[in-house]
Amino acid sequence: MVVLRCIGPNQFFFERVIFPMESLSFQAPEGSSVEIWGNEFYGPKLEERLRVIDKKGDQPLAA
Repeated sequence: MVVLRCIGPNQFFFERVIFPMESLSFQAPEGSSVEIWGNEFYGPKLEERLRVIDKKGDQPLAA
């Protein structure tokens, strides 16, 4: 299990627990920060941090 947290401009906030074998797709404003938090025996651990960018001119999308 991991926790996905997305924080963006204009008070955008999205947080979801994702279980193994589960897929998640969502839209987020450009410039948002996406963090994936895992679990270690001593507590939560930041696994990865990503930035949502608009490369194709479409709406920004993170998955």
